[in-house]
Amino acid sequence: MEKISAVIEARMTSTRLPGKHMMLAKGKPMIGYLINRLKEVPSLDNIVMATTINSTDEPLVQVSKNMGISYFRGSENNVMSRVIGSAESVFTDIIVSITGDCPLIDPVIIEQAIQTYRHNDCDYVNNAFIPGYPGGMNVQVYSLESLKKSSQMTSDRLDLEHVTSHILRNPSIFKHIYMVAPSDLTYPDLSLELDEKSDYEIIKKIIEHFDSNELFSCKEIIDLLTQYPEWIAMNHHVIRKGFE
Repeated sequence: MEKISAVIEARMTSTRLPGKHMMLAKGKPMIGYLINRLKEVPSLDNIVMATTINSTDEPLVQVSKNMGISYFRGSENNVMSRVIGSAESVFTDIIVSITGDCPLIDPVIIEQAIQTYRHNDCDYVNNAFIPGYPGGMNVQVYSLESLKKSSQMTSDRLDLEHVTSHILRNPSIFKHIYMVAPSDLTYPDLSLELDEKSDYEIIKKIIEHFDSNELFSCKEIIDLLTQYPEWIAMNHHVIRKGFE
C-alpha cells in the first residue's frame, strides 16, 4: 500500500498578513485548526509542516512538535524542493498538498480527493481548477514521483515557487482529473482563505459561532453564511492570487 501524507505549505512572512498562521481564534492558532482537520482524514499516514529554514518560522516548528506532526525546513523561495524534501522526510509516495491558508478545509473533501486519485488512472487531482467549492477548500493530490519528474523538467522561478504550475500546464505529460463540486457545495464566490485581515475576521467569527464543534463541515459553513450575507461581504474586496 502506498504511503499517503499531507504536506502543509506554510511560512510566517506572508507579504499581505505576516504571522497569519499564528493568529488566534478561541485561544488556538489558525494553523492548529488546519492540523486538527487533517488528523480527521482517514487515509492520511502522516502530516508534514513544510516550512522554511528562516528563524521567523520557528513558531510553526513548535506547533508541529506540540501537535505531534512532522515538519521539514527548506528553501523559502524554492517551494517545490521544500515539498519534495517534506515528502521524502516521511518516506511518502502520495502527496496531499494543502496550503496553510486553509484553516477551515473539510476533511471529507480531502478524503474524496484522495480516493479519486487512488481509484483512477491519473497523476494529478485538483478540486479547484473548475470553480465550484468555496475558496479555502483547495486540495491537490499527486505522487512524489510525478513532482520529481516535474522538477527535472523546469527551472522556471514561478514553477519553483508555485509547486504544481508546471504539472498544471502539461496535461499531456501528467494525467489530470479535476473534481467538480456537488451542487450543495457549489459556492465559488465564497472566500475562506486566510490572506488578509478581513479573512481572519470572518474565519474567526465562523469558528466562534460553532463554539465547541471544531469539525463543522463545508456545508455547515455555507448554510451559516447564507444566513449572514454581511459576513460574506467582509472579505469580498480581497483579490486572490489564484490556486497554487
